Amino acid sequence: MMKSIAAGLAGTALLATVAFAQSPTATTDKTPTAATTATTTTTTASGQWRTSKMDGLKVYNDANENIGTISDLLMDKSGDIKIAVIGVGGFLGLGEHLVAVPYEKLKFVNEAVASTTTTKPATTTTTTGAATGTEKTTTMAPAASTTATTSKWYPDHAVFNATKDELKNMPEFKYSE
Repeated sequence: MMKSIAAGLAGTALLATVAFAQSPTATTDKTPTAATTATTTTTTASGQWRTSKMDGLKVYNDANENIGTISDLLMDKSGDIKIAVIGVGGFLGLGEHLVAVPYEKLKFVNEAVASTTTTKPATTTTTTGAATGTEKTTTMAPAASTTATTSKWYPDHAVFNATKDELKNMPEFKYSE
């Protein structure tokens, strides 16, 4: 019986030592640690776009023709996005031609592309190649279409001034090892 009690006390002492090692140590320095600062600081990202949502974003030209999709965004070491890789052509990713275009040449639009069919005249939202990101709607457009686009974490589409054939004729972008 004494052996059981001794083993129990030794086990308790061992567990107490481990628990004591995990407790925070007292410091006389009153400056907050980096972990404390990171958890108490809140950051808002209103009006920002998630790069993860930009993958697959459709790209149109000035004539509202679908010319491809954003395949990737490349940034420099400081975190600034410099290049957009656009996939042109192909079917379900097969036979797709990747081209690299300067990111600043893309214009992002927060509203849907105007339909090329004329089923409802004067009720569609239009976008031109000179899109500034501000929303332009006609007076007969439903209010829900403008409020739904402002709450997304990504734009509706991008505009690049080129045709699909011009993009296909550009040199193919390849990821180097």
